[in-house]
Amino acid sequence: MDLSFSEADLAFRDEVRAWIAANMPADLRAIAEVDGHFEHADTMRWHRLLAAQGWVAPHWPRKFGGPGLTATQRFMLTEELELAGAPLLSPFGLVMVGPAIMQFGTPEQQQRFLPKILAGEEVWCQGYSEPGAGSDLASLRTTAVDDGDAFVVNGQKTWTTYAQYADWIFALVRTDPSVKKQAGISFLLIDMKSPGVEARPMLTIGHTPAFCDTFFDNVRVPKANLLGPLHGGWTVAKALLGHERTLIAAVGMSQRTIRRVKRIAAATRVGGRTLLDDPAWRGRIARLEIKLQALQMANYRALAGAALGHAPGPESSILKLRGSEIAQQAFELAMDVMGPDALSWFNQPGVVPELEQWVGPSYCYNRATTIYGGSNEIQKNIIAKMILGLPGT
Repeated sequence: MDLSFSEADLAFRDEVRAWIAANMPADLRAIAEVDGHFEHADTMRWHRLLAAQGWVAPHWPRKFGGPGLTATQRFMLTEELELAGAPLLSPFGLVMVGPAIMQFGTPEQQQRFLPKILAGEEVWCQGYSEPGAGSDLASLRTTAVDDGDAFVVNGQKTWTTYAQYADWIFALVRTDPSVKKQAGISFLLIDMKSPGVEARPMLTIGHTPAFCDTFFDNVRVPKANLLGPLHGGWTVAKALLGHERTLIAAVGMSQRTIRRVKRIAAATRVGGRTLLDDPAWRGRIARLEIKLQALQMANYRALAGAALGHAPGPESSILKLRGSEIAQQAFELAMDVMGPDALSWFNQPGVVPELEQWVGPSYCYNRATTIYGGSNEIQKNIIAKMILGLPGT
């Protein structure tokens, strides 16, 4: 397995870096410099810039409007965007439902939805988790009852990220309660403007309205919006989650966080020397960097497999597990380096330097990384069963 980059790959990385430097608007760059919060309008503006360049959906094939990049180029593009602190595009249309529509959708569905996802004309959110069905997703209770030419949907979804901005939601619904719970689920594409749909934002401790509770009260969904076979939604959902868990490795984001931890440590003096000069602090930073390098090599192995045509398998659970843990550890280290100042944020003059206002909110928000995309406990079960072959899992 060849884990080295070719000259063409390295040239592509240079091209990406140069394009970001030349095309990221000054106001977005200023937010990126302090790892600040991008509003929805900021993210969509960046989406359209990437779409004009042809890089907004690097993994999409040319036949659906993608750039036809190699697996290595896709990885490099994603990593450079993370390192630059660029707005993180919503994965729900580009990474999740878009590829699902390519794989399971009818030609009519592909023609209707894919161009608008690519252009950023329609925003999507995900309707999986429910108040009583999170990690055990198959226990979901939102129902879709056959009513002639439509399904009538009733129930509640939770943790629907930025549903207040979404035009569409892809949702798992129960269409047959009489069979094994995984077998009676279908996958619906639901217009958020339909009568009976309500999204209620909730404020996170990071002070962002990132999540919503979404309610469905006798919502009529045309049968033409069924993706895949009736009662076949579990298969569609599993295909989506494999790609989501690979992305959650977030090597570039953790690299950027560690780089900023070093900057804070170099600027913080205790007892006549900086924290970066202290062997104990240097050791903590080095241990985390070693973990991140190991994760990066695992990501490269998955990348090499993808270059040979292998789809993400259960090894994506390893990337999700370790990537989310390392991301959290990086933010925890940032909080520790900041000391008591880490408890103050949101532009408090004279308390937290402007460049470090990102620490507190980012730490709070990223407590969820070991939960979303399938909790890490569930990932350990998948690894035990699908990779280690342990009985009883």
